[in-house]
Amino acid sequence: MAMTKTAKPALKTRLQAYQKRIQTPRPAVSGYLTRVVGLTFEAVGCRAPIGSLCAVEAANGDITAEVVGFSGEVIYLMPTEDAHGVLPGARVLPLQQEHGIPMGMGLLGRVIDANGKPLDGKGAIKSGERVTAQRQMINPLARRPVNRPLDVGVKSINALLTVGQGQRMGLFAGSGVGKSVLLGMMTRGTTADVIVVGLIGERGREVKEFIEDILGEEGRERSVVVAAPADQSPLIRLRGCEAAAQIAEYFRDQGLNVLLLMDSLTRYAMAQREIALAIGEPPATKGYPPSVFAKLPALVERAGNGGEGQGSITAFYTVLTEGDDLQDPIADASRAILDGHIVLSRELAESGHYPAVDIEASISRVMPQVVSPEHMQQAMKVRQLFSTYQRNRDLISIGAYSKGSDQRIDQAISMRPIIENFVQQGMTDVIPYDECLQQLQQVATRAGINNGGR
Repeated sequence: MAMTKTAKPALKTRLQAYQKRIQTPRPAVSGYLTRVVGLTFEAVGCRAPIGSLCAVEAANGDITAEVVGFSGEVIYLMPTEDAHGVLPGARVLPLQQEHGIPMGMGLLGRVIDANGKPLDGKGAIKSGERVTAQRQMINPLARRPVNRPLDVGVKSINALLTVGQGQRMGLFAGSGVGKSVLLGMMTRGTTADVIVVGLIGERGREVKEFIEDILGEEGRERSVVVAAPADQSPLIRLRGCEAAAQIAEYFRDQGLNVLLLMDSLTRYAMAQREIALAIGEPPATKGYPPSVFAKLPALVERAGNGGEGQGSITAFYTVLTEGDDLQDPIADASRAILDGHIVLSRELAESGHYPAVDIEASISRVMPQVVSPEHMQQAMKVRQLFSTYQRNRDLISIGAYSKGSDQRIDQAISMRPIIENFVQQGMTDVIPYDECLQQLQQVATRAGINNGGR
């Protein structure tokens, strides 16, 4: 029997209603906690993808936890806040929301936490959009090459360890040798359009000191600070690093040149180690699980030059060296994935030499591509003189070296005070790139180099 014309619209309406019901997301099924060990919750009875959020019942109201793994029907969660008051068998409800960070020019001058919430008491952040952690990777062949220098306002770096736009550098040092001070100097002296600072795992006192004393009002105007202090959960510290990289990517996509300062890459690795060990991943190298060494390059590779029409992210990652040991597994892995490293010397810091950059142990791998041949030769000559003196310092100090025995050592001794004066700089001083080159030329001329020749 043929279908009548009046029946067709009715059938169409019913099919549309069924389609709408099918497309409507089904309400999440709640589960319950079966075990709590340390910072890890184990729950059954519900399904949620890794990286999603769940609400966990507690005595004083629900707390938020993130899914970090699963085994069979058991899902592992880690709270993003204090887990005080969680009850045995507590209800676990998967949430539909995704945590996103507000993006826009309204971020400039603000201090936020790892979730994008303001910490500076200046009210809500004015933004046109919220961006989730999902990102699209740039084809490595689509990235522009690193071929332009970036001015960071620090003489020893501009002249002897020149950094290129889009380069990823490591800042290696133990505790208390001036890492934060050097980062502050770069924020005030750089020619980058936007500065993104990630303070991860720092003491709360140091966060405030960095923002108010080291960064200052001038540096803060074009900066975004993401703070995840040491008393936060490892999940928040991990997310803080990723949030800083995400904000830098946003500004790069707007065509701006970004300077990303991450303090520190070591604490990012430690946070991932805490999470991985808590969910049962076996330790590998000196207590670090394999996932740590997979996440490090994934974070670092987010920096760099963008494609056509995009800006750049020049990144400095601080790496803590325990007992000033540069063979620490995180330090060793970082050197392999970065485009150079700057080593801060405790010996120089204790002698009042600031910034305490050890130019002999430091290197910028892209410097030959971003400077002129004359600049490169002058920098190499100064580094050679510094290295020659350091290798023979003990003989010179005890008077065992006789003047005239070696012409190179004689020259290194005569040039030592000139070079030391050149590489030192006051904490509040900003030396532009061109002025650094002029001073380097003067030092090189004193050392016997003129117009790039011997």
